[in-house]
Amino acid sequence: MSTRIADRFAKLRQAGEGGLITYIAAGDPSPDATVDIVLALEDAGVDFVELGMPFSDPVADGPTIQAACQRAIAAGATPTSVLGAVERIRARSELPIVIMAYANLVHRMGYERFARAATQAGVDGVIITDLPLEAAGTWIDACASEALATIFLAAPTSREETLRRVGASTTGFVYCVSRAGTTGARASIPEDLPEFLARVRAHTDRPVCVGFGISTPEQVAEVCRVADGAIIGSALIDRMAEAGPAGAARAAAEFCRALKAGAQGDA
Repeated sequence: MSTRIADRFAKLRQAGEGGLITYIAAGDPSPDATVDIVLALEDAGVDFVELGMPFSDPVADGPTIQAACQRAIAAGATPTSVLGAVERIRARSELPIVIMAYANLVHRMGYERFARAATQAGVDGVIITDLPLEAAGTWIDACASEALATIFLAAPTSREETLRRVGASTTGFVYCVSRAGTTGARASIPEDLPEFLARVRAHTDRPVCVGFGISTPEQVAEVCRVADGAIIGSALIDRMAEAGPAGAARAAAEFCRALKAGAQGDA
């Protein structure tokens, strides 16, 4: 398996920091801009980047990411162009990169072919948002054969058996959904988050990261006190959209410098 994910978490633990993981819809505002944005995020201190493969029906996502996916599709983004962007990023960076996709896109290419193409492009791990664990055996085998990390989601509503399966099947990090519902910035972190994360950690020794609803340095700091990393998506995309195509990379970097301070405990 690629060691970029494990090595970065080890480095963060040694430094006593939480990880800052950012999500962007690949191809928004354009396929070419994605490369510049990711490199700007790395310069700002981001530890991992999730590149969302734009999909026409992103059912787990709120209005911000839905709109970003539509802009990316209109700009010509495809699964092939997203992997091409990863290749271009990888030529200049060792930043850990995770692809976030819906099952339809991966299934259409074929699990083995997708895993092989992702690995060859330089992807470190993949999250298939809507792939049930009960149906994930072929995908897990494909990732194992291509040294590609699997990342599965856990939710506060998950039963213990589901958490056990998530822990057993995840080779990258566990993506803990902080609350029920779709993605989008929220005003506060759920009070029961520490209890939820304790349930997840009982079933895995992999890093545990939290997403959905995180939008401020203070929230990042709060999450990183109980988790290995905080995942930011909608709040970042909102700032990029407000800045427009010409200013998206700069706005992303400025916002993430403040968020990284939170992950370092300085918020």
